[in-house]
Amino acid sequence: MKKLVLLLCLVCFFSSYAQKNEEADIKAINKVLKKQRIAWSNHNIEKYMEGYWKSDSLKFYGNNGITYGWDNTLERYKKAYPTEDHTGTLSFRINDITKISEDAYYVLGEYHLKREVGNADGIFMLVFKKINGEWKIIADTSS
Repeated sequence: MKKLVLLLCLVCFFSSYAQKNEEADIKAINKVLKKQRIAWSNHNIEKYMEGYWKSDSLKFYGNNGITYGWDNTLERYKKAYPTEDHTGTLSFRINDITKISEDAYYVLGEYHLKREVGNADGIFMLVFKKINGEWKIIADTSS
């Protein structure tokens, strides 16, 4: 009987620990997204890009196909959003954050840009991976 009670205590402990870790991960991912939202709304695309994995393996998939690499993604954003009138003010609606593995999550959401050149709305799916202790976007599908 003592072994059963001990086993149940251990299961409860590890379950609670895993849930707290997942909550901390989601909070950290939301913090990255908040920093990006603020940077974008300040027309600071370089600061916005800090949320992305600075690697040639980064993938961005949008209406014009796949863009490979951090530098190419930055250039794509700069070309598509050259002025403050184009970046406008960004807001997100996060619909789901789901754990894929111990060091990866996907995020489903909607974005809204309020801007002088006309508002824009769309959806996105981001894949976050914990790299060197930081949550970074390794893949972005936006339309």
